Amino acid sequence: MGSTADKIKGTANEAMGKAKQGIGEATGSDRLQGEGVVQEVKGKGQKAMGDAKDAAQEAADRAAAAAKRAAE
Repeated sequence: MGSTADKIKGTANEAMGKAKQGIGEATGSDRLQGEGVVQEVKGKGQKAMGDAKDAAQEAADRAAAAAKRAAE
C-alpha cells in the first residue's frame, strides 16, 4: 500500500474511532468506546506508516540525486 493510501485509511479509521467513542459515551456502551479507541489508535498508526514511507522515499531520492551529481 502506498503512503497516500495509508494516510487516507488512517484518517478514516481515526474519524470512525472518534465517532464510535462518542456514540459509546452517549449510549453508555463501554464496548463501543473501547472499539473506538482501538480504531483511532490503528488510524494513527496507519498515518505514521504513510509518513514513514514518504520520508524513506525522500531520503532515497536525495541519495540518488547526490550520487548522480557525484558521477558527473
